[in-house]
Amino acid sequence: MSNSQPTPTIGEYLLRKLKSYDIDHIFGIAGDYIVQFFDMIEQSSIQHIGTTREETAGFAADAYARTKGMGAACVTYGVGGLSMINAVTAAYAEKSPLVVISGSPGIKERTTDALLHHKGRDFYTQQRIYDEITVASALLDDPFTAFNEIDRVLDTVYWHKRPGYIELPRDMVSTPGLVYQRPSTGGHHSDPKTLDAALTDAVAFINQSENSVILAGAEIHRFGYQDKLLRLAETRQFPVATTLLGKSVMPEAHPLYLGIYGGATARDEVTMLVESADCVIVCGAFMTDVNFGTYQSNLERSRCVYATSDRISVGYSTYEDVTLEDFMDGLHSSKLHKRGDIDLEWVLTVPEPFEMVPDQPLTVRRLFQQLNLLLQKDMTVIPDVGDGLWAAADLRLPERTEFISLAYYTSMGFAVPAAIGAQLGKPTSRPLVIVGDGAFQMTGTELSTTIRYGLNPIILVLNNSGYGTIRPFIEGSFNDIENWHYSRLPELIGTGRGFVVRTEGEFDSAMKIALAETQHYVLIEVKLDKSDMSRALTRLAEQVSKQL
Repeated sequence: MSNSQPTPTIGEYLLRKLKSYDIDHIFGIAGDYIVQFFDMIEQSSIQHIGTTREETAGFAADAYARTKGMGAACVTYGVGGLSMINAVTAAYAEKSPLVVISGSPGIKERTTDALLHHKGRDFYTQQRIYDEITVASALLDDPFTAFNEIDRVLDTVYWHKRPGYIELPRDMVSTPGLVYQRPSTGGHHSDPKTLDAALTDAVAFINQSENSVILAGAEIHRFGYQDKLLRLAETRQFPVATTLLGKSVMPEAHPLYLGIYGGATARDEVTMLVESADCVIVCGAFMTDVNFGTYQSNLERSRCVYATSDRISVGYSTYEDVTLEDFMDGLHSSKLHKRGDIDLEWVLTVPEPFEMVPDQPLTVRRLFQQLNLLLQKDMTVIPDVGDGLWAAADLRLPERTEFISLAYYTSMGFAVPAAIGAQLGKPTSRPLVIVGDGAFQMTGTELSTTIRYGLNPIILVLNNSGYGTIRPFIEGSFNDIENWHYSRLPELIGTGRGFVVRTEGEFDSAMKIALAETQHYVLIEVKLDKSDMSRALTRLAEQVSKQL
């Protein structure tokens, strides 16, 4: 009698592999094409997190991936998979390693004229669409190759930090795999000679400069290289600016941290220092229009060492087959000169003195100044797209506080579901959601999910009576939305605490209660004048209006 383990089914193997990537939660909604796999999830050590709609499952899994390293969402065919397109596109644009698992009609059901429910143009339409917004996809239609296909997709997602798609026909879920041809790909390594050439070139380039500066971006967060960045900056005394998408990758109270570079959220002093540097070491930064606004970044390639997961460039020379990790480690251990003493006092942010005026009506500018004093360590700040994002760029985040946003793809409705994924991915950190009333009405139903799974985000709903981001560009009735009594939603849902605040004193009291209330979510409705906006949004509106 053989002692060997029985060959796992395709569904069992997929769950086993997801667990090996430290995925403990799968977000999604069941349907008949995927219900067998959902039953397997229930029997496994991975917890299913049910959301109110498929797109929000994608947003939650995206935030989970950003905090834990990799995330997964599971939906049914057609109505489920296609409802997630926006969230998956956002994850692709911002390099978030999200795996989408979709059920589908069985292979034996796919006759030419079969009109099965949820089917679009043909049985392969959904996969073709996902091919456009993922880094790897697979249809598990053959037991002989299914295990290898699972390995290939998951490995590619993990190393490229972009979404992948796995389609699991319902008659394949409980089918044993027939062969396992190769193990999952191990760690990715640089070509030694190319790495040595890239480092030699970069070190010589940096050492001949007199005022090098680091510009860090989102990939530092995606790959978990914050400590590597800090070590490089401190050892060589390089000042560090970040893009908006990369906010929080450098401790913001650190004496070498300058602030955000580029676009409407940047201060002139930071822009001047970065662009006057004779060497800019770009580490994992995306050069997007939201990072830089309509402002044209003045970073000539001849002055840049450009290091991302896709390529390494030193001036006009490009090096393939070099990983970002090996390059950053190599720079740290190389014979880089330590930058001499530099006066950064003129560029560092000095917070404006804030003294609360209890009866003074709230404004966006003073609200965020006040919030700056109330932030705590181990929070995850999640602003939604709108003035919550632009104004939050000026927050001075405490140590161990993360910042998660769709600061490039800019899809409204991200923040509330993202808080679910972020807290499940990092249970020691409490989410602080900053969301406009317009974005909240899109996905605020996910408060139901926070209750179901015992989560406790603090949610600030900035109520300015509509789409305040668009008003400064073009005013019209299309910017208006129906007003809700947001602070009374806990009564409707059955738990949680709600407040409505109009003055600085009321906001201070509500936030202190929210920080002390750790058992439930707290929603604070902040009443603002609809014409009020942050200085960053005002600058952005001035720039964009010229184009409109």
